[in-house]
Amino acid sequence: MARTAPTVAYKPKPGEIPTNPGVYRFRDADGRVLYVGKAKNLRARLSNYFAPLRTLHERTRRMVTTAASVEWTVVASDVDSLQLEYMWIKEFDPPFNVRYRDDKSYPFMAITLGDEAPRVIVTRNRRIPGAKYFGPYPKVWAVHDTIDLMIKVFPIRTCSDSSYKKAMASGRPCFPGQIGRCGGPCSMKVTIEEHRSIVEDFVAFMSGGDQRFTKELTARMREASAAMDYEAAATYRDRLQAIDAVLNKSALVLASDTDADLFGIAEDELAATVQHFVIRGGRVRGVRATTIEKELDISGGDLVDQVLQRTYGNASGPDIPRQVLVPSMPEDAADLEEWLRERRGKSVTIQIAQRGRKAELMKTASLNAQQALMLHKTRRTSDYVARSQALTDLQEALDLAEAPLRIECFDVSHLGGTNVVASMVVFEDGLPRKDQYRSFKVEETTDDTDSIYQVLRRRLAYLDRPEENAEPQPEPTADGEVVTERRRARFAYRPQLLVVDGGKPQVEAAARALRDAGHQEIALCGIAKRLEEVWMPGEEFPVILPRTSESLYLLQRLRDEAHRFAITHQRKRRRRDIQSVLAEVPGLGDARIKALLRHFGSVAALKEASPEQISELPGVGPKLASAIHAHLTGG
Repeated sequence: MARTAPTVAYKPKPGEIPTNPGVYRFRDADGRVLYVGKAKNLRARLSNYFAPLRTLHERTRRMVTTAASVEWTVVASDVDSLQLEYMWIKEFDPPFNVRYRDDKSYPFMAITLGDEAPRVIVTRNRRIPGAKYFGPYPKVWAVHDTIDLMIKVFPIRTCSDSSYKKAMASGRPCFPGQIGRCGGPCSMKVTIEEHRSIVEDFVAFMSGGDQRFTKELTARMREASAAMDYEAAATYRDRLQAIDAVLNKSALVLASDTDADLFGIAEDELAATVQHFVIRGGRVRGVRATTIEKELDISGGDLVDQVLQRTYGNASGPDIPRQVLVPSMPEDAADLEEWLRERRGKSVTIQIAQRGRKAELMKTASLNAQQALMLHKTRRTSDYVARSQALTDLQEALDLAEAPLRIECFDVSHLGGTNVVASMVVFEDGLPRKDQYRSFKVEETTDDTDSIYQVLRRRLAYLDRPEENAEPQPEPTADGEVVTERRRARFAYRPQLLVVDGGKPQVEAAARALRDAGHQEIALCGIAKRLEEVWMPGEEFPVILPRTSESLYLLQRLRDEAHRFAITHQRKRRRRDIQSVLAEVPGLGDARIKALLRHFGSVAALKEASPEQISELPGVGPKLASAIHAHLTGG
């Protein structure tokens, strides 16, 4: 009798789930919402979660088995499901949905539209009621410079609320008003209504309406000049110069009539960073940086979907541009466009930047996102509390007797099964110890598991013969005489944890090496890259660490560093081998060898080159070119 593949107990009965569009929520036993998702067809989408557990993605399986129930809400349209999904994610903050961390280090220009007489300020506070924000700006002085130029054209209030109230009560202008730095109602030059009108022009200009104001000021200047009102003409001229100065601070990157938001995204298995370029009137008016922590595996299109929902969920119509440029198209792009169109009141298109200036700007945004992701990782590494937490979490997750203060990670690299090398990297207290990295050459091997076994046996042998690897150290005696003693080498220190790059087969090979070497007291695990699973020897299923955990981040860094070091060692060896082969050619020295490889780019290209092509290189005559060609081709 065939056995039924196991699934969860709360799986709905066949036919219970409707085929309508809607939003679903997974809850745990305490009723906490774990995950919120939307679907065009609820039955088709949820059936993916209730497939046999062994067929599910490891992280999806963890979410499904953590949950105790699932519920759904049917909606009238796919656009309604977008709105409801966003509302629920914002309300419940589910741990398995992506989590956002906005970069709060950049300052904004804010116009306090909720005030009686709005003012312009520099702030990092994004929660001022009724405020309109521009930016963020990379430096505080950049915001102040922009404001200084803007109030020459649009003289709006810059004084504090207390100064404004005191001035209005006393009838005496505030100090900025006295020196011409504040054009608010307390200066007695404009009424509150007139000031509000100037503020609206200020906001319109910063939102991308620079062409209209430039044309209006130019026309007024010409009219004043024609009427011989040169004082007014000079005032308009100064305002035009101020506008030009503001515009020059933000270079024209696209056509002057382009209003768009462009999103550059960089991601790895655990996190993503987003660079949001706000383009109004063809100019970059601000850049917003966001870091996203991913618990479940999510595709590029789904990530874009979540980013757009997050960006425009609370946005008003004027904040939504005509065009949204993304690195990859979400599956429900048409629904997102309709959703944005409803919020903006006008047409909105979502496109991939494929060519021209838009593609170049997308490359710039993506490069900034990659650098931000690297910086995010570096900051986590330098955080002592995070490193300590990672070691403690790793001890608990792997059931270790002690925190793994010294961890060694091994990776095997080869070129089509040949030129096999392996690397060993060392982390102590969660930080790399590059002076203790080692590399190995594997002469004969059958596969990766055999290579892992060989390398670990060679490494573990040093634990039993520390005196063979001792390092001479000069030691001064009490009478000042210097003697040389041999201290225990660092390579002979016992690690608390060995990590191998790979899954169950690689881990079992490493466990066999530990048994044969008589060092089963050392803990062992493997990390498989595709699903970020952590495998323990003798276990049928992997350990699944939370995607946002510091312990998984530490293992990922170990694995990536070991892979990088193995590739670097392999390239160096290959370069040395190539140079050794070419050095056998009489009359060919190091300088010409380097020039040959630099000119042709690779040995493969050099082998395919004719003697005539080789002789084109300066310093290589026909005779030497023929010798090189014959040596490489065996002629």
